[in-house]
Amino acid sequence: MLVLTAAFCHATWNFYVKKINGGPELVWLFSLVACVLYLPAAIYVFIQEAPSFGWIELVFIVGSSVLHIGYFLLLQAGYRNGDLSLVYPTARATGPVLSVSFAVIFLGEVITLQVALGAALIIFGVVSLTGGFSKRASNLKSSLAFGLGSGTFIGAYTVWDAHAVATVMIPPLLLDYASILVRMIIMTPVAIKRVDQVKMHWRDHRFPVFIVAALSPLAYILVLYAMTFTPVVYIAPLRESSVLLTVLMGSIILGEGDLKRRLGWAVVIMSGVAMLATG
Repeated sequence: MLVLTAAFCHATWNFYVKKINGGPELVWLFSLVACVLYLPAAIYVFIQEAPSFGWIELVFIVGSSVLHIGYFLLLQAGYRNGDLSLVYPTARATGPVLSVSFAVIFLGEVITLQVALGAALIIFGVVSLTGGFSKRASNLKSSLAFGLGSGTFIGAYTVWDAHAVATVMIPPLLLDYASILVRMIIMTPVAIKRVDQVKMHWRDHRFPVFIVAALSPLAYILVLYAMTFTPVVYIAPLRESSVLLTVLMGSIILGEGDLKRRLGWAVVIMSGVAMLATG
């Protein structure tokens, strides 16, 4: 239930990011708003759990922040140059395959034949969803490239953060909050250079910015809590149930079209996800 709820939140905030169509300044803006929104919760968890922060914890927090910055920037670039219903499914399908692979290699988790077959089905579904080697759309190659790049970051930060909450024992909410705070600090110089765009987003898209700022951390915090008692090889694939929602949003609400074909291959991807989640 934690991961399925997170998937709904994730699909929703991605839809609004696509609608805003911003750049690095947008990442800074919704990071700032998120820091304000989640400050009371962060203070409460810090008081209740009284965690200790040393160099190891700080390394994992900064590392998480850097990986998430790379993901957000690449994902937004993909949304500016491709279709939501192509970029997002590609990223979200590549992510679990790499997450499972990294978890087996670096965390010592066990992979079964069913998990391997599920991963192969996901890859096949992604290639088919994006048209394979055909030139179905002018932005197909860019959508695929940005989706695969974003998926690589997903795989990296999933395993990194799983180790942070399950082994280093950083409280999930504090890990995500600290990561967002570091991300905001790192990107402040960019926001200063693009202050006009920041003001424009706040003036024209205030409600969507609040939605992204609220749901983006919530989606990941729920996943982090699930990771404290469930292996990555199960969590990472189950997150990709958001693919179906995003394909519907992109094709129907944003008018990207090609719904029947894209939805069909999204179901194939979800079948692979189901095999991974139950393997």
